[in-house]
Formats: sequence, structure tokens, C-alpha cells
Amino acid sequence: MKLNYPKVHLDHDKVFVSFYINQKRYRLYNGKRIGSATSPNSYPVDQRFSIGNLLAAEVFKYLTEGGVLKKYQSDAVITGIQSDREFLTRALNNKLSGNYSKKYNDMLNYVYRLAIDEMGGDNLTSSHISDILLKYSSGVSHNTIRRHLNVLINEANLLGMCHHPSKNIKSKKAKASLHKPISDVKLLLDEIRDYNSNLYLCCLLTYGCLLRPHREIRELTWGDFTSDLSYIKLSGSRNKSGRNRIVPVPKYIRTILCSRESNLNVFTGSKRPPNPSYFSKLWERFKGASNSIEEMQTLYSFRHSGAIEIFKRTGSITKLQKAMGHSSINVSLTYLRGLEVSDLEECDMPIL
Repeated sequence: MKLNYPKVHLDHDKVFVSFYINQKRYRLYNGKRIGSATSPNSYPVDQRFSIGNLLAAEVFKYLTEGGVLKKYQSDAVITGIQSDREFLTRALNNKLSGNYSKKYNDMLNYVYRLAIDEMGGDNLTSSHISDILLKYSSGVSHNTIRRHLNVLINEANLLGMCHHPSKNIKSKKAKASLHKPISDVKLLLDEIRDYNSNLYLCCLLTYGCLLRPHREIRELTWGDFTSDLSYIKLSGSRNKSGRNRIVPVPKYIRTILCSRESNLNVFTGSKRPPNPSYFSKLWERFKGASNSIEEMQTLYSFRHSGAIEIFKRTGSITKLQKAMGHSSINVSLTYLRGLEVSDLEECDMPIL
């Protein structure tokens, strides 16, 4: 950093100090941006210039000792060495400004608070990360917290933080969770249709179009359908993969659709979608009233069942990837490992 000693200026009774950092001029009217209470213009006019000299000395000392100077009303850093706490705060703000789900943002806020509370001071170490993760005995919880901490740390690294405190901390081996498919989809759908029409349509779209219920389906408008209702088109900002997604709508779903104005939500009939927990609560109520739901079956079981149906009929992992809207085949392979799909049939077994 190339810094000249700040000069004191008087402009219509207002005093400020100016200085150049790397040939760019900056001016300060008080010490707020360097953590100082010195404010020349709060003094009588005849004393302001001398207080301005004190401010100039404070500014020079602060900056030459590595103090952080940010742009006016911004988190962008002009010069100085930021603490890990500041990097993490900027990283969180960057991620929250992206187009992510509320659930994802809530988790980032949660792990940020865990990190800040564990640090106590300004620096984040691998010991802090380990102590945070030790609180989670479940492999799934441990890995979820670790993954989201890595999101913030990776973003902080992009902003200039020069170490990665969780780099050598490995994930826990978690026991695979078997998603329970639905043995008789039609029978269960008939029962749901009699219970609630919105839940019925949600389950149909989850099974027949393999859309995710709690955002992709909940936020559907009639404008997301083509004019003949044969396809649903979602932009990357509307689905988990972040890519544009186009899925065909089976005839058994099209026959119950009745298109309205393009800006209206499919379920509310207004411009606003249902609240984020709408389908979760509907499902819980239905589950409590039904004897057909098995353990480990959720709304996503319709998506799992649709995935099995596609894979069994086509045998194509590529087609399954496209239908599920996964970002890569590896994701689809991982997904299938948790489903009740047998990789071997009797005819594949050794013969005698």
C-alpha cells in the first residue's frame, strides 16, 4: 500500500483530512471509519483545524499499522488486514444476497452464529471448527453443519481470507437413509384427492413431473406452463440445480388442469404463493388421518417413486438425471443408492 500523510483542509468552516492510497484520493470528516471518536466539526470553528491535525495523525497511524478502511457505506475493503470475523460477515452477506431458498439462508445464518460464538475473538481456527462439530453426534448433522461452514469459509477465501480452518476436517460416515417408495401410487393418490385437492395436485406433480414440492411446485404460476399445458418451464432461479428446467406434463395431469391468468399461482389463484410450510402441514394432517402412509414415507416419496418408475422402464441414468433436474449424473447415482432399486436380478446371480 502506498500512503501519503493526510492533509487537513478547511472548506466553508468544515474540516476534513484527505490522503492518497495507491494514487486514489480519500477524505474523512471524522474518525468513524477508523473506529475513532475524533470529530473536528463538532468543536467550535476556531478549534476545528487543530482537531483536524489530531485526526490526520490517527488516520496515518491506523492505516500504517494495518487497520481496515472500507469504502463509504460499503463492506468493500480499500486497505488493511481484515479479521476472520469480518471476512465471515462479508461472506454471509454475499451469500444472503444470492437467490437461495429461505431454508438454505437460515442454515447459513445458523452456522455463522455458531462460528462467531465459538471464536469469541476475531480469528477462526481448526480447533474452533472441531469444537463446533463435536456437539453433533449424528453423522448427518455433523456433515450438514460442516458443509454449510465450508460454504461460508470458501466464500471468505474468495474475498481474501488466506487460510481454510476446516480444510483437514473430514466428514463423518453417515448411515444411508432408505427412502421408502410408494407401493400403490394410484391408490394413495385417490385417497389424497378425496382429502384435499391442492395436496392431490401437488402429489401428482411431484410424481408425474418429478418436481420438488416445497418450492418448485408451491411457487408454480400458470405462466410456467406452455399454452397447451404440455410442458412446465422453470428458470434456474426457480429450482435447486440452478439450471433452466423443462419437464413434460403427463396427460393424466393435464386433464385436471384449468389454466388461468399467467401471473396467478396455481394453488392460491392469486399473485402470492402459499406459505413455505403449506404442503408440509397439509401432508402431516393427511398422514394423521390416513392408515395408508408407511414409516419413512413423505411428500418426496412420490418423487422417489416416479424416479424408480423412470429408471425401471428406461434403464437410463441419463434420462433419470434430466427428469430429476440433477446437475450431474453423479448426483443421480448417489440418489439411486438410497432407493429400493435392486441392482441385481435373479438372472444375474451365479448359476450351478
